Amino acid sequence: MTWLIVSRAVQGVAAGGLMSLAMAAVGDLVSPRERGRYLGFVAIAFALATVVGPLIGGVLVEHASWRWVFYVNLPVGAAALAGLHFKLPAPSAEAARDGKPLDVSGAILLAGSTIALMLACIWGGDRYAWGSPTIIALIAGGAVLAIALVARERRAADPIVPLNLLRTRPVAVSSAALFLTTAALFSITVFVPLYLQTTTHATPTQAGLLLVPMMLGITVSTNLAGLAMSKTGRYKRYPILGLGLMTVALVLLAAVVPHPSRSATAIGLVMFGLGFGMVGQVLTAAVQNSVPPEQLGIGMATTTFFRGLGGAVGAAVLGAIFAAQARTTTTTAGLRHLSAGARAEVIHGVQSVFLTAAPIAAIALIVVLALREAPLRGSAAGRAGAGAPAASH
Repeated sequence: MTWLIVSRAVQGVAAGGLMSLAMAAVGDLVSPRERGRYLGFVAIAFALATVVGPLIGGVLVEHASWRWVFYVNLPVGAAALAGLHFKLPAPSAEAARDGKPLDVSGAILLAGSTIALMLACIWGGDRYAWGSPTIIALIAGGAVLAIALVARERRAADPIVPLNLLRTRPVAVSSAALFLTTAALFSITVFVPLYLQTTTHATPTQAGLLLVPMMLGITVSTNLAGLAMSKTGRYKRYPILGLGLMTVALVLLAAVVPHPSRSATAIGLVMFGLGFGMVGQVLTAAVQNSVPPEQLGIGMATTTFFRGLGGAVGAAVLGAIFAAQARTTTTTAGLRHLSAGARAEVIHGVQSVFLTAAPIAAIALIVVLALREAPLRGSAAGRAGAGAPAASH
């Protein structure tokens, strides 16, 4: 178990770094008004991976071995590495670092506080009671490390978490909204396949395929929002509409859960996907439009960190809510062969998850209302001036 936790931590760090670099590269190479469209491609790839991953995992678990879930990533990673090496433009000489030392202490404090929070979320209510000394110590330790991080970043020459950047409204609003949005997303990607296997007797492969409607919704709304942003230079309306759709979709899914239906679930997933596709890349474009060129990388790293943190916290908290409602389910019988009582517990647990995720999406909507829109510029493309800060209103 220890090696699995360590490997997942390393994988998470690598994935977060790659996502940040991908979005920073878009900000470096594409004009502000066009970024929504190109960031939409990144969002589509993320959505596609979110759906295809469980699908391929289900096929491998059914017909091969769970170990192949890890092996299959090797050729995929090799292909991605080759593509980056041969296709990604090299940075200009002006983009080189200014010689400031790496903020190693800040990185250690950030990792320590995050790990403490994650362990508290994962272990709380499961391995240990929420009021146990272990959980209290983790929460207190995470808080102390977070305070030490703030104190350190105030003095660092090149802070890993620039506090002045977090005080910028587009960065603060987008980070909070992405945290909440990703937490709500995990109610779908984690619990819908579980629900479908339990109540409709879907195989793991079929459950993965039934997530395709969400991917189609994300693809459509992401492209439409990106094209509209390119034409008008406006963006605030899209995450507002998207988070509204996500909230309604989660309420709809909670309502249909007691009456298992693949078609009704698909309708809710399409609505959720349409909403989710108008949030992530739009808020990323808003951040890129508000930070100076030299801070594009750290701006993307900040939003990606909160996105990843939201996913981890969301999965842990929603998992704890589900476990509290479905305590008698077992893995030995298989999800498709549970007793009637255990199946009822799963339904009640999934419904509780959706009823929790819906307010999370609604809070994200309220947060986005505080975003101040600075129209995207569309003239100069490329690196020169593409990320120049927009005038605030």
